[in-house]
Amino acid sequence: MGKVTAVAERTINAPVERVRALVADYAEARPKILTEQYLDYTVTEGGHGAGTKASWKLQATSKRVRSVDATVTEPSPGTLVETDANSSMVTTWSVREAGENSVVRIETSWDGAGGIGGFFEKTFAPGGLKRIYDGVLGKLAEIV
Repeated sequence: MGKVTAVAERTINAPVERVRALVADYAEARPKILTEQYLDYTVTEGGHGAGTKASWKLQATSKRVRSVDATVTEPSPGTLVETDANSSMVTTWSVREAGENSVVRIETSWDGAGGIGGFFEKTFAPGGLKRIYDGVLGKLAEIV
């Protein structure tokens, strides 16, 4: 069993403070940027930044649906970490300044399966998740 990681990054034409505020807004902004692969998204506690708890189902493929119960921490300004209570999955959102723009990075890691299933997971899951995240980042760029 090895670590599986998926990463997506995008430069967004907006000031870092504005983008950080949108990324941290789990109650209003987050539902607007999630793609159709996110089902039953609900904020169960908080709604802005650290202390937020949210749940959703991520439909990565037609047969693969993962239930996520995330708790959000903010280890440093501009970095939000979503830790899933149902698995080893951890997603880190980071927003950094790039001149007058912002760079948003989404990175998700989890402990992959072993054996042949793990081989296929490590080979194909990161690309699939990156495509989903590219869609999320595209919608974020639209609402900014």
